[in-house]
Amino acid sequence: MKIDRRSFLLASSAALLAQNELSFGSSKSENDQRRLPAPGELKPFSAGGKQVKVYTTADKTDHRISETDTLSFKPVGQPKETQTCVFVDPTRQFQTFLGVGGALTDASAETFAILPKEKQRELLNAYFDDEQGIGYKFARTNIHSCDFSSSSYTYVNEGDKQLKSFSVEHDKQYRIPFIKQVLAATRGKLNIFASPWSPPAFMKDNNDMLHGGRLKPEFYQSWADYYAKFIKAYQSEGIPIWGISIQNEPMATQKWESCIYSAEEERDFLKNYLGPTLKREGLGDKKIIAWDHNRDLIYQRASTILADPQAAKFVWGIGYHWYEPWSGGEQMFDNVRLVHETFPDKQLLFTEGCVDSFDPRKIGEWKFGEQYGRSMINDFNNGTVGWTDWNILLDERGGPNHVGNYCFAPVHANTKTGGLTYLSSYYYIGHFSKFIHPGARRIASSPSRSQLLSTAFLNPDGRVAVVVMNPSEKTASYWLWLSGNAATVNSLPHSIQTLVL
Repeated sequence: MKIDRRSFLLASSAALLAQNELSFGSSKSENDQRRLPAPGELKPFSAGGKQVKVYTTADKTDHRISETDTLSFKPVGQPKETQTCVFVDPTRQFQTFLGVGGALTDASAETFAILPKEKQRELLNAYFDDEQGIGYKFARTNIHSCDFSSSSYTYVNEGDKQLKSFSVEHDKQYRIPFIKQVLAATRGKLNIFASPWSPPAFMKDNNDMLHGGRLKPEFYQSWADYYAKFIKAYQSEGIPIWGISIQNEPMATQKWESCIYSAEEERDFLKNYLGPTLKREGLGDKKIIAWDHNRDLIYQRASTILADPQAAKFVWGIGYHWYEPWSGGEQMFDNVRLVHETFPDKQLLFTEGCVDSFDPRKIGEWKFGEQYGRSMINDFNNGTVGWTDWNILLDERGGPNHVGNYCFAPVHANTKTGGLTYLSSYYYIGHFSKFIHPGARRIASSPSRSQLLSTAFLNPDGRVAVVVMNPSEKTASYWLWLSGNAATVNSLPHSIQTLVL
C-alpha cells in the first residue's frame, strides 16, 4: 500500500518556504529552557480534571501524527473483566529517557547534499524541529567508512602506526557540513555517539577492512589512540562527541567493513587500552558503549565484560541492534530485560535497526512502521534509555552503499527529482521522539488485551505521554485508566497513538 503523502507535502513545502510551521500539533514543553528535574523531583500526577490529546497515525487513513481527539477523564472505579483497558500508573517510575534519533552516515550526508535547498530545510525540520517535526535528540555516526559510504577509507596513510597522518579531511566534503547543519537545527541539543566498523587494514590479521578479521595485538594502542584523535578532530570542527561504541557488530564477518572481537578480546581491549587512553587524553567523560550488536548474544557479552571490575568501570552501557531474526527466529526482547535486571547500574541503548533488502516496490508497506513500533515499545519497557535508528536518509536505490547492501530508511530522496518520500516508519518513530522528552521517566503501563501494546512516560514538565499501538485488523475501544479515572479511546486497525495528558 502506497503511503499518501500528498497532504503532508503540500502543507510542508509551502510552510517551509515561508518559514512557517509544518505542524503535527505542538509538543514542545514550556519548560524547555529550565533545568530538567532529577527523578525524585518529578511532581506527583493526578488524572482529575485532565484532558487527553490524542495523536494518531493509521493505515488506510490520512492520519499521520494527526491530532484526532480531545478526551476527558471520568470516575469509573473498578473496570470489568470484559472492559478493555490500558492501565497507567505514574507513581511507578523506572529508567530515565535520553532520547530517540538516527544515524548521520556518509550515505545520508551525500544524499542530503544533492537535495535542493528547500528540501534540505524540509528534511532538517522534519527530523529535528520539536514542533514542525519529530524532535530527534540522539544521533550516531561512523568512524571512517562503513558500508553506507561510497567507498572504503580511513583517516591515516597505510602503515602509519604512529597516526602521524591522521586527518578527517575526507569528512569535510559531506558528513561534517551535514552534521553541523543538524546541530544548528537542534540548537546544539543533540547527543552524538560514534562507532567504528573496522580498523585500517594494516592493523588487522586479514589485512583487509572488509570480511571480518581481527585487530592485531601490536596495534591495540594505535587503535585506541585513533578513537581519541577522532573525537578531538570532530570537536575541533565544532561537533561534540557524547560517546563511542567499541566496535560495530563485533561477531559478524561482513562483506563490508567489519572486525571480530570475542567477549574477552573486547573486554581486554577496553580495560587495557581504550578506557585508559581516553582518560589519559582528557576524554574520560565520553560514554563508552560495549557490544553494539544483536540481542541474541547480548547477555553473554555483557556478563563477560561487566564481570571484570577493571573493564566495567569504563562501560557506560550496552548497545544493541535488532537483526537477530537473521537466524529465522523472532526478536529477542527478553534478553534485553535480563541484562537490565542483572546489571541495573549500566544503561541500555538501542544503537541500530533498519529494514534491509531495499525494494522500491515495498516502500509503502505499513508493516515497516509496525516493526519499529513493536521494537520501541518492548525495548523501552525492558529498560532501554535511548533508541537510535540507522540512516536517517537514503536515495532511491537505498544507498549509496559501496558493497550493494541497500536498505530502507524512514525517508528516501529521489536524487533525480529532489523529492522526499516519508515511510510509515518515520511516523511510528515520531510517536515516541516527538512526545517523550529527555529527562522523562518511564512509568507503569499495562494493556488488558494482547491486541494492544503500550509504553508510557512522565515528562519533566509533568505531562504524561502514553504510546498505544494496535497492529491488528480490528478497531479497539479501550479505557485509558489512571487511579480509578478513565477516558474512552478509539484505536483504529494498524494504528499507533500517543495520548498526552
